[in-house]
Formats: sequence, structure tokens, C-alpha cells
Amino acid sequence: MSSNTQPSPSTGYYGRHIFFCLNERKGGEDSCARHDAQAGFDRCKSRVKEAGLSGPGKVRVNKAGCLDRCAGGPVAVVYPEAVWYTFVDKEDIDEIVESHLKNGEVVERLLLPKDVGR
Repeated sequence: MSSNTQPSPSTGYYGRHIFFCLNERKGGEDSCARHDAQAGFDRCKSRVKEAGLSGPGKVRVNKAGCLDRCAGGPVAVVYPEAVWYTFVDKEDIDEIVESHLKNGEVVERLLLPKDVGR
């Protein structure tokens, strides 16, 4: 899929899904919840709605349990492209919404390195 291309609604009910890991590990282990992933999820959900990007054929913002990439937390993944992001603040979320979810352009500076796991 090239950039600036929205997924076809015929590929599924939603054009894109973004999943935010909100998992919290017990016993002091690092996890996305300890890096305020909930705030990123909340910001994304509201920005997608404000931009008119939510709904069938468009974008769905979802909570997820552990995505098993804790060392890069907080993390989110956009499908169908399978693009993994890490983020720090609301500006990062805004950039993901505007660039990727709206315009189909991957935000290179926020990509989670492929070798980052648990």
C-alpha cells in the first residue's frame, strides 16, 4: 500500500485499526501502563473523532492487552499496515493521527525499532 492511500473499506469493516497496549504488569515489571499509555489512547480517540475519521470504513481506536513489546513502551500498532509506534506526548499522538491515520503517511521518527521486544 502506498502512502497517501486510504485502505479500501472492502478490506474490512474499518479501514484502519490502531491498538494501544494498556497492559500493566505486576511485580514492578515495566509495562505500557506505567508510561501513561491510557493518556495516549484517550488523546487518539478524541482526535480521531474530532477529525471525522471514526466509523465504518474509517478508523477504529482500540484498547489492547499486552502486545509483547514492553521495552519500547508505550506502544501502539496500526493495521492493516502493521506499523508499530512508540510515543511520548500528545504531540506524538496528534502527528500519528494527522499523518498516518488521516493521510496514510508513516511517521518515521516514531517507529518502534523491529528488534524491540519484551
